[in-house]
Amino acid sequence: MQIIPENLENVASHSALNTLKVLAKRNKKKLLLTLMLVIAENVVYLLYPLLAGFAINAIMHGHALHGLFYAGLVLVMWMIGAARRTMDTRTFARIYAGLAVPVILAQREEAHNHSAIAARVTLSRQFVDFFETHLPMLITSTASICGAVVMLLTIEPWAGLVCLIILVLFAGFLPRYTRTNEALIARMNDRLEREVGFVSSAGEQKLHRHYHFLARVRIRLSDREAMSYLSIGVASALLFGITITVMALKGGMSAGHIYSVMTYLWMFAMSLDDGPALLEKYSQLKEIGKRVNTGSAR
Repeated sequence: MQIIPENLENVASHSALNTLKVLAKRNKKKLLLTLMLVIAENVVYLLYPLLAGFAINAIMHGHALHGLFYAGLVLVMWMIGAARRTMDTRTFARIYAGLAVPVILAQREEAHNHSAIAARVTLSRQFVDFFETHLPMLITSTASICGAVVMLLTIEPWAGLVCLIILVLFAGFLPRYTRTNEALIARMNDRLEREVGFVSSAGEQKLHRHYHFLARVRIRLSDREAMSYLSIGVASALLFGITITVMALKGGMSAGHIYSVMTYLWMFAMSLDDGPALLEKYSQLKEIGKRVNTGSAR
């Protein structure tokens, strides 16, 4: 019988949310520092188009000192980014080291075969990847989308309104999109859990069928992601077209104002572009959480 120290929390339920909560609780100091750097990076990132517009206007009026403030902002943004990247590897390599062993022990207690255990240890890495890669991406994308919309509503209301309409339209497709992703990922993970068995004993034909099946599922997921990107591209083109037309008809705008508006439009579009990858990651974690018992996540 496994003895669990009192200061460790047993996560017996198969839930991605529970696993993420426990990992966050057990590593809150490390995660807080990295997330604070992500937030600081995003604050500077949101300010940069507006300050760049001021810098352009300052240059046009011959005020070099005002324009140099923008160069200082660029340096600050890169310094924060460098500090975050330095912290990331140290933090998340240690978190995974504390997760892998409890996952193995929990799967052994549930009497899974070696193939399933090996696959689930690999799948459990996705929880750490979420904190390392996708949570910062989620924070950045959400902050950029919301910040761009607020700034556009302030400096060019028509553009901000079109952004809101695009968000509402895409939100209507989310439930069905994620359900289909989860079904495809579940089929793929079912096969991956049996992969060691296939490798050790299956014949040539069975191996071909196994890997062709995995290829088909991955291609279908990729095709869905590609169609999502295309939809976002069409919506972004309409957004730019409407905004440029409205600004051209209004006229009398400074170069700095036009630059700021165009940059916030790009910020909105590029952050929206992260949506398909984030939705696929959400579906992966939700499906993995149903099958991987992380035991006493440390």
